[in-house]
Amino acid sequence: AKQYGWLPWDGHREGLKAAQRVMNFCLDQSIPNLSLYTFSLENFRRPQDELHFLFNILMKEVKQKLLGEFIAKEVSFSFIGDWSKFPQEVIPICKEIEKKTKNLSALKINLLFCYGGQQELVSGIKSIVQKVKSGQLSEDEISDELLEQSLWTAGIPAPDLIVRTGGVKRLSNFFLFKAAYSEFFFLDCFWPELTHTHLEDVVESFYIRQRNFGP
Repeated sequence: AKQYGWLPWDGHREGLKAAQRVMNFCLDQSIPNLSLYTFSLENFRRPQDELHFLFNILMKEVKQKLLGEFIAKEVSFSFIGDWSKFPQEVIPICKEIEKKTKNLSALKINLLFCYGGQQELVSGIKSIVQKVKSGQLSEDEISDELLEQSLWTAGIPAPDLIVRTGGVKRLSNFFLFKAAYSEFFFLDCFWPELTHTHLEDVVESFYIRQRNFGP
């Protein structure tokens, strides 16, 4: 948006279009799971008018204009994050989208909303500590599998590949636990500029990489 002299919410609208392109690409390629970093806990620092657009206008636009398309394409949605931080006005919309798409199976999309990888780990550890203190668990039962089951992202497959746009080469608090053996791809284009060709190149490169699950 800054590059073209647009308002921030114009960039967010273009970002939504990019998300649709990625969704359609996954459907075409029979990729079963897609996780999108929609809104981080750190994003609350953004200007209030921008947050107002994201929470009130964009979410309603998804519900009113796009939900029918998602259902027709058998796409299910889950909102993953700290639900206690979700703005009250969007919670009913999030729950409605989850309910209406719950049993669809062509593509499962996880929308990481009010999410942060460090905060997710702290939440999971607190849950385990409480169970140990109450006697539900012993220390010997603590494992990486137990921690995974205690996370907001419990049950979501670890990503095979993670794509980061904008020329930035960092995770930015995304999937810190599940990214242990993910393949990373860094693109110089901004998210709204992401094209079908970019995605094809990433997937092609992924399939020719030699993946190692160890040091």
